[in-house]
Amino acid sequence: MVLYIKKIYTVIRLIDIKQLKYFAAIVEEGQITRAAKKLHMAQPPLSHQLKQLEETLGVILLERNGKKLELTESGKIFYKKTKQLLHQLNDMILEVQEINDGTKGTLSIGCVKSCFSYLPKTMRKLLEKFPNVKFHLREGDTFLISEFLKSREIEVGIIRLPIDTDEYQTIKLPSDPYVAVIPQHWNYKHHSIQMKDIKEMPLLLLHRISGKGQYEMVVNECARHGFEPKILCECPDVTILLSLVAEGVGATIVPKSAVSNFQIPNIQMLEIEDSSITAEASIIFEKNRYLSKSAANFIKILKTEYPIDDQLGRPQPNK
Repeated sequence: MVLYIKKIYTVIRLIDIKQLKYFAAIVEEGQITRAAKKLHMAQPPLSHQLKQLEETLGVILLERNGKKLELTESGKIFYKKTKQLLHQLNDMILEVQEINDGTKGTLSIGCVKSCFSYLPKTMRKLLEKFPNVKFHLREGDTFLISEFLKSREIEVGIIRLPIDTDEYQTIKLPSDPYVAVIPQHWNYKHHSIQMKDIKEMPLLLLHRISGKGQYEMVVNECARHGFEPKILCECPDVTILLSLVAEGVGATIVPKSAVSNFQIPNIQMLEIEDSSITAEASIIFEKNRYLSKSAANFIKILKTEYPIDDQLGRPQPNK
């Protein structure tokens, strides 16, 4: 037992943090050549570092499959633990630096397009308090935003629920009613519509790249009203759908704020009288990740500006 512990200690002492970073880069790029370019170093020294790491551990981490390198079973475990260790190291460095530096740096945010209305006011308020903060914005559907979080390309996400994982901390934002949007030249004479009137319309619906979401919610609502919708097109981008509606391709059902966000001409928005479905939004971030001061303050402002009744998700009036 003592010899085993000594061996483990020796291995830990011999492994360099740089080797872990090199190993992670090789895994993520799939090739040593591409990883070397990413790391701005020559290929032979990188190959040597990988070989040295494998010799220190006494296991093979990567095997060649054609032109691509693939993880062995040992490699999969080691890569997972390597990423956890590198993330913890980055969090530790950030936390220590922020003791003296305060709230500054670049805040990376991911947001689904139908939630863009939450960003402008929150960003402005953050800049008023902390003018040294900069922003990096990414957009995508809920699946992509969660992937950006997982790969640490962003620190905070604003998404549409549901989300198919419990690995993130979620803070609900006010819910948003769904509305029907039709081409203006259809000359619909009313300001609202009933679900039965949608039955014969060619529908263009939001659909995530992966997982269940708004698409399934709308289809289920149609089924509840006794009909199967005539779906002409599925797309993860709300602006594309609204542009198609403006061209007369069909109608869509989207969160109300998405229509007001983009103000696309030649469309008509109609309240749905007999539908109770709502689009739920949420802030998400990693549970065990240290949040930078800029991220923590961004979330604090967002919660203050867009408060909700805790259980119902209804907006509260700002006092």
